[in-house]
Amino acid sequence: MQEKPFQPLWGASIPGQIKSDGVEADITKPGEGLVMGKRVVRLANVTVPGIAVYTPPKSKQNGAAVVVCPGGGFSILAMDLEGTEVATWLNSIGVTAIVLKYRVPTGSFDPNWLGPTMDTQRAISAARKNAKDWGIDPMRIGVLGFSAGGKTAAMAALACGKRLYAPQDDVDALPCHADFGVLVYPAYLVDKNNQLNAEVKATKECPPMFFAHTADDPVTPQSTLVLAGSLQSQKVPVEVHLYPNGGHGYGLRPDKTKQVTSWPERCADWMRNRGIIR
Repeated sequence: MQEKPFQPLWGASIPGQIKSDGVEADITKPGEGLVMGKRVVRLANVTVPGIAVYTPPKSKQNGAAVVVCPGGGFSILAMDLEGTEVATWLNSIGVTAIVLKYRVPTGSFDPNWLGPTMDTQRAISAARKNAKDWGIDPMRIGVLGFSAGGKTAAMAALACGKRLYAPQDDVDALPCHADFGVLVYPAYLVDKNNQLNAEVKATKECPPMFFAHTADDPVTPQSTLVLAGSLQSQKVPVEVHLYPNGGHGYGLRPDKTKQVTSWPERCADWMRNRGIIR
């Protein structure tokens, strides 16, 4: 896996820029919130969004690319569990991974997803701008998100190329639509009545999407089920995997007791069947 150095997404002006009282840092304490016995990087106070590009070996590279949106409740970013570890998996199947460090915290903002989704759209345009240098097919760029990152990825996909900010420079001359979406235990898509939130709108122009969730997710599996049903009603291709247990926040760390952690294999099958991986 070859990583290009971290690069800021924006120039001097960041639309909807946020400020923080703290410095960007991993705030996880020793022994806190382990997942599969391992610590999780919880990156806080991100005010300068950016991307890190992970490229598979040329012998494996197939041209597909994915912008990866870690979760963290719009408060922090689980940068390894739902970011760099996902990049390792994507590279193993020949896909270039663009790990997004979007702005947080935005949990107190209304809407809390807007800044992070702007960052996602900008990352997609940047991928198309650099497609030749990064070995990417500009017609096979998707988004993948977890939890709050799942909401972020969903909103970028559902926007269908309608940019949520005024174009800044030549990067924004390139389209910002996602060619496919992968949502893993997405959160914040439905209200207390399990209806899609007003901003979550499925149309026939939306890209195909893959969903993975568990029935015992304490956040709510209805985010997946309701959005997938709405997309299906618009005749948008969807594939949904609802596992009986596993909870929330497992990323793709393997656990023999949780069938849900095999979701990456099912997702890879889906990408092959749709011709995303060639």
